[in-house]
Amino acid sequence: MLDSLFASILATGTTSSISVKEFMICMFTALGLGVVISLIYMFRSVYNKGFVITLALMPAIVQMVIMLVNGNLGAGVAVTGAFSLVRFRSAPGTAKEIVSIFLAMAVGLATGMGYIGVAIFFVIVMGISSIVLNLSSFGDSNSSEKSLRITIPESLDYGSIFEDVFEKYLRKWELVQVRTMNMGSLFRLEYRITVKNVVQEKQMIDDLRCRNGNLEILCGRVSSSKEEL
Repeated sequence: MLDSLFASILATGTTSSISVKEFMICMFTALGLGVVISLIYMFRSVYNKGFVITLALMPAIVQMVIMLVNGNLGAGVAVTGAFSLVRFRSAPGTAKEIVSIFLAMAVGLATGMGYIGVAIFFVIVMGISSIVLNLSSFGDSNSSEKSLRITIPESLDYGSIFEDVFEKYLRKWELVQVRTMNMGSLFRLEYRITVKNVVQEKQMIDDLRCRNGNLEILCGRVSSSKEEL
């Protein structure tokens, strides 16, 4: 399984002995594995059709490039330079998108070198690992950790006005940001909090409303914008 389809070519060092049958096997294997990689990426993900099609075709494209290079050092350097230019024309992606692209490129490299069994085994292992990790609680954020935004009039001392309420309902809290609003007549306070009991969240908000004059209060999940690489 770990032997290359081109074992005889690699042993003799020749660079132009790939048959049509071997090329077709590698190309259709790369296309099939590209579709599998796309399906793995789509599992529990928000995606668009263009990116999914790109993932499906990328292994076959990389496989074709590797076959054309086929031991030619000058062509390999030229291809490396061409691929490096693609980075400057690409928008930043999420962590899952980047992992999927690297997986597609790795499969393309393997099929381009004739390691069909290695490519299939690698996709199976990575696919199962991805699905299992997505179904498990691995990496889930703490549901009791939330972001709390409170709007108060400028006359209130935000340093101590909510201390007793926080001690009653929260395990820990941290003032992250203070922002002035409405020409300085209002303050917006942003806290990172960990609640003791999620069931008491409404009661906490009601108590806070009594302190801030019934102005706006927003309590929600902590933003996960750091996912982009």
